[in-house]
Amino acid sequence: MSTTTATAGVEITDREQVFIGGSWVESAGNDWTDLIDSFTEQPAARVRLATPEDINRAVAAARASFDAGVWANTPIAERADVLDAIADRLEQRIPELTQIGVLEVGVPVSVSTQVQQMSVGLFRNVAQVAREFVTSEDRTRTDGGVSRIVKEPVGVVGAIIPWNGPVGTMAFKVAPALAAGCSVVLKTAPEAPLSPSVFADVLGELVAEGRIPEGVISVLCADREASEALVTNPDVDHITFTGSTATGRHIMSLAADRVARVSLELGGKSAAIILDDADLNHVAASLPIGSCMQSGQGCVLLTRVLVSKARHDEVVAALVQAYGALPMGDPNQPQFVLGPLASKRQYDRVMGYIDIAKEDGASVVLGGGRPEDQPTGFFVAPTLLDNVDPNARVAQEEVFGPVVSIITYEDEDDAVAIANNSIYGLSGAVFTEDLEHGLEVAGRIRTGTVSVNSATMDFTLPFGGYKQSGLGREGGPEGLEEYFQTKTVHLPMAR
Repeated sequence: MSTTTATAGVEITDREQVFIGGSWVESAGNDWTDLIDSFTEQPAARVRLATPEDINRAVAAARASFDAGVWANTPIAERADVLDAIADRLEQRIPELTQIGVLEVGVPVSVSTQVQQMSVGLFRNVAQVAREFVTSEDRTRTDGGVSRIVKEPVGVVGAIIPWNGPVGTMAFKVAPALAAGCSVVLKTAPEAPLSPSVFADVLGELVAEGRIPEGVISVLCADREASEALVTNPDVDHITFTGSTATGRHIMSLAADRVARVSLELGGKSAAIILDDADLNHVAASLPIGSCMQSGQGCVLLTRVLVSKARHDEVVAALVQAYGALPMGDPNQPQFVLGPLASKRQYDRVMGYIDIAKEDGASVVLGGGRPEDQPTGFFVAPTLLDNVDPNARVAQEEVFGPVVSIITYEDEDDAVAIANNSIYGLSGAVFTEDLEHGLEVAGRIRTGTVSVNSATMDFTLPFGGYKQSGLGREGGPEGLEEYFQTKTVHLPMAR
């Protein structure tokens, strides 16, 4: 086993095995994925890829563990205690996870630390929600008798997560699934393979200590072929996926063949409407990070900014100043809030969209390419595109980089129509000094989350999308509910 030492002094270790049923074991194959440091553009570590056979072994272990009923029949409060134990052990590993986050996603160390802390908090939040969750209640029937409504774990869960926030999305899916009593096969992205391996180490400790039964949880890094093996395996009762809408459609079509349950958290092209009475100080304080966090590598970000003709020039000038002030540089240095994109492929994709936008008539008023002071690394400067047509590709498709489209509207009705002119409906924002009116406008936007005078993100509350941004919710009791089936038991009439 070889190791390299990261710039923060954290040892990054190659992973030669796969994690099935609670233990590190040999893979059925010999394929690897290489993690490339997005700042130095040099290899950082190698991780073994799972094969379809490995996936099927993990599903078989999950099926056997669930059918045995040991975890499913453990009181939900005790399962919540295990989530707290996971949180405690992940918290001890925050320095390691922080540095891995810098390598995997390109986020600066200061941001990565916050992301890891938030993810730990999500496990604790789900534990608390689980302790308060009602799994059985009696209701009176129309005939005067009593029936019992029971919430039962859905079964074996196949959880598929993306590369842009692995620890957080693991918390979104694994925490409520375990709390509900399900067994889980977690499939992680080849682009971000190391932080899930640390998570697997934590789970392995708890399995070895007898706090999680063997077979309940597997963590496998795999490519598309192995992912399809997970989705199509008849022993998987529920698929939960976070990623692109195109992949979500494919997963949904595969699951339809056997009517498997799916939860999908997909893409976004969220709009921020700046009304004419908006205070630009509020806009400048929240919108830049709200659209460029993680260098724009997030589905929830506000990547369309809608301004009126009357205030266009004033708003654009304020945005250029605010976005231009975002510090971008070496992600290992704490003074920066933006780093490189995660990969060369992502860099090429983002630059391609900027070129397409210019061909479609948009004008670059800020950024538009690699910062001059960053000769290496997959950097794209915060980019503002003005004069963007609402129907242009850059205004309709998810770029996944620090690229913001400025779109001009005629009046408020036009602004709402433009905001809703999208296949997506994940997030949004309204900026106005009239909060009640802001709530009214928020109610007209067809999207799962809307902020007023901010870009608030609190993933302990229900999060999910309308339209092609997905199905179901993550966070809060609503996120836990996804992993239960509802059973009605009719009791006999009293005699």
